[in-house]
Amino acid sequence: MFALSRLCRFIVAAVFASAALAPSAHAQQLPLPLDARLNEQIVMVPAGPRMNVKLETTLYKPSGPGPFPLLIINHGKSPGDPRAQPRDRFVYMATQFVRRGYAVMVPMRTGFAHSGGTYSDFGCNMKANGYQQAGDIADVVAYAREQGYIDPNRIVIAGQSYGGLASIALSTQDLPGVRGIMNFAGGLKVHGGSCDWQQSLVSAFAEFGRKNRIETLWMYGANDSYFGPALVNRMYDAFSANGGKVQLVSYGPFKHDAHTMLGSRDGQQVWLPEVERFLRQVGMPTEQVYAVAEPVPQPRTNYAAVDDVRAVPFLPEKGRQQYKAFLGKQTPRAFAVSASGAWGWAEEGEMPNERALAACQAASREPCKLYSVDDYVVWGEVTEQPKDTMTGQTD
Repeated sequence: MFALSRLCRFIVAAVFASAALAPSAHAQQLPLPLDARLNEQIVMVPAGPRMNVKLETTLYKPSGPGPFPLLIINHGKSPGDPRAQPRDRFVYMATQFVRRGYAVMVPMRTGFAHSGGTYSDFGCNMKANGYQQAGDIADVVAYAREQGYIDPNRIVIAGQSYGGLASIALSTQDLPGVRGIMNFAGGLKVHGGSCDWQQSLVSAFAEFGRKNRIETLWMYGANDSYFGPALVNRMYDAFSANGGKVQLVSYGPFKHDAHTMLGSRDGQQVWLPEVERFLRQVGMPTEQVYAVAEPVPQPRTNYAAVDDVRAVPFLPEKGRQQYKAFLGKQTPRAFAVSASGAWGWAEEGEMPNERALAACQAASREPCKLYSVDDYVVWGEVTEQPKDTMTGQTD
């Protein structure tokens, strides 16, 4: 059983090599640089019934002492072992909120990534799944309200996929300071077996609606591969008919899969206007008060046209076939190569350049370098190298 997380359909980096060194299954686990533009840190938040589980939590915040209003963003679940799931960052959403003066926390829940404890799975019991995950979020809220840099009376919660289900389950609690909850493509899908997971979701949302205490915003796209419009309408009807406070925004198709919208660079034009409207409704700030620079782009070179497959250095024939396929991938995207004949690529999602390099490096003892980014080539000499803006610290 799993729900799509880390928007894994398009952020996955492919690794191939003709060198003797085999590709590593842990390519995406290689540490990525922290983002100094957002004062990114990693903190360990206590959680659980005895508060002895530490949750690996990404923290972003403006410069200065605060106190800042807070956004907590909750992740979904990737296929496979939750422990192998990399740390979620939600950089695009975090950037927009830091610009508006917010601190942002992205906790990895119990049993995920480098968080402690063991992940609990209640199968087709969507109520139990939602409530179990909501417990961790409530603990993060309690921790945050004790921090001097957080305004304890101005908090909003967001969740994507499984994190959306958990966030709506959280809306059944009286949480001091929490003014609104945002659900992006929320739910949980069961693969295989005879479980009627759709009906279980509808039943869960009916209960969450009966117990709802906090205003909610829901956003689902027409081509969501997990939760299509018919199922979304059933969940919405069950929640609202039982008294749930909900505003449903049903938008059209988004790229290949609307389930990935929140983690996409291009998704901001879809969610940001609706989120700003909701924030104003629940009395949260929306004006931009801090400047956050955009990441410095890789400089374009005149080495070759991006679609000149034969111009890519080092690649064996299989690698050239992969580069040709890469040219059909969505942007943002990046392709990296090394003198060993290894290559790696990444499309969509966060930090595609770094992910492509990590994928390539996992299959090569020689240094990897970016060949192309988006729709242009970056290989070769340039007159000026971009400054490194992606350093930070870890607590």
